[in-house]
Amino acid sequence: MDIRVGDIVTMKKEHPCGARDWKVLRTGADFRIECTLCGRQVMLRRRVLEKSLTALTREGEAVRIR
Repeated sequence: MDIRVGDIVTMKKEHPCGARDWKVLRTGADFRIECTLCGRQVMLRRRVLEKSLTALTREGEAVRIR
């Protein structure tokens, strides 16, 4: 899956603050993502991120995953 820095990913589950959208800050074997509502940053393994992803938004385009 082609996920780039700056993309906004929508996850299946909500963050405790209520947001589902996260901004990608770092890619590789692990991803660093930041909550778009509260600013919390977390690291996730690639497999975990790709499994819980429902939508991917890139500048000028939206891609529905499932």
